[in-house]
Amino acid sequence: MDIQLITYIFSTYMLPILVASTFSVLVPLLDVWSKKNKQIVFYATLFNFLIVIASSTNLLINYSNIKEFYLYLGGYTSLFDILFSVAGIMTLFATKQYLEKENYNLKEFYSLLNFAFLGMMIINHSANLLLLFLGIELMSISFFVLSGFIRTKMSAIEASLKYFLLGAFATGFLVYGMALIYGATGSIEYTIIARKLATSQFDATFLAIGFALMLVGLAFKSSVFPFHNWAPDVYTGAPTVVTSFMSTAGKAASFVAFILITKHILLPNDKIEELATTSWGMITEQSGFIIAILSSATMLIGNITALVQKNVKRMLAYSSVAHAGYILMGVVSNNVDGWAGISYYSAAYILMQIGAFVVVSLIEKQDDNRLNLEDYNGLSKSNPFLAAAMGIFMFSLVGLPPFGGFIGKYYLFLSAIESGYLWLTIVAVIASLISVYFYIGLIINMYFREQSNPIEKIHLGMANISIIIAIVGILVLGILPDVLLPTATSVFTNF
Repeated sequence: MDIQLITYIFSTYMLPILVASTFSVLVPLLDVWSKKNKQIVFYATLFNFLIVIASSTNLLINYSNIKEFYLYLGGYTSLFDILFSVAGIMTLFATKQYLEKENYNLKEFYSLLNFAFLGMMIINHSANLLLLFLGIELMSISFFVLSGFIRTKMSAIEASLKYFLLGAFATGFLVYGMALIYGATGSIEYTIIARKLATSQFDATFLAIGFALMLVGLAFKSSVFPFHNWAPDVYTGAPTVVTSFMSTAGKAASFVAFILITKHILLPNDKIEELATTSWGMITEQSGFIIAILSSATMLIGNITALVQKNVKRMLAYSSVAHAGYILMGVVSNNVDGWAGISYYSAAYILMQIGAFVVVSLIEKQDDNRLNLEDYNGLSKSNPFLAAAMGIFMFSLVGLPPFGGFIGKYYLFLSAIESGYLWLTIVAVIASLISVYFYIGLIINMYFREQSNPIEKIHLGMANISIIIAIVGILVLGILPDVLLPTATSVFTNF
């Protein structure tokens, strides 16, 4: 490869991940160098996200997907880089006010946020199992610390400890699964693994066990049943702004890992019948059915458990588990339509879930006060904008038109039906109907019930920007699906 080509790749394709890497190192140094200026790390982090959005958008418009330096560059990676950046910006605007309210506005938060973001990007760009592992662990370690960032709160310390211990255990499954896949195929590169499987140059037993172990590890990272029990406790105990980023962008990154693994290890759905009698065909068929079972159970358990929650954060935490089940339907499909559905729903989910958590962060007080559902009674009278915003987010999470959640679910359901999983779509519809009770229940509290101690008028500050981004985004995705869907389909077509 000549110098000119290397320079071209680094100046275009590599720019987003180089920027994220640079700022992840630079922000802690700025923290040390500018002790008197408390704003510089905030604006440096914002600048990081904005540059990644700009450079990724340029790649998305002008360049196709390539593989260089053990990384996938351009194409679908640019789309998800933009989603992670938008999630980061929304979290960032809500963070400053939240940490000041908690009397814990330390600049280390922004360094950890940058490192978590870099971990997501490494997952997204990884072209082999080793980079995938490094990205997952960088993201996870950052979240371990962010979960317990407010060290004066016992709930945050408990959340961090639970996440760390269970996360370390799940990592063992992930690494051992990778080792067995390497033993089965002799490679850690996705494309070489796929080539070995296509030419029957693999050990079927090692492959099946390795894939199963990796499935366990990834199911934990994305809070899929039955590896979801950590999520409600961690999401509830962690600082609300951390929960918003961890349960959305972190979940989207985990599903990118799902796409990469299933795409290269399992057969496409249109070839299963043709190769059904081969060991690869049998592994694919059984794995697809197992993932479908996990998807259906996750949707039902998440929504049914959310029904009985009295704490808003805990209700949204179980709701997040249920949404992992919806997104997993795209993994079951294992085709372009399914992956495009994951991309679209991830975009809508990031907007509506972060928006909901930002509203929660504004309403809650220190020491986890004002987090119960009854605390939202009469919110429409004291804070009409917050009540209207929360109502929009709840309607979108249910999956009602004309919001982005409806279109996202539609494409995931459609991809599952076209892949032969009609029963899974029926389960998803039933799970969505169950969710109507607690989502609409919160709206009823805000608009139709009186509160004995009304909430004072809340100053929104910068968090207002996050809420507006979320509202505009889910309305655009709901009314104009062609804004994103053709792009989401095209970036995976040649993947």
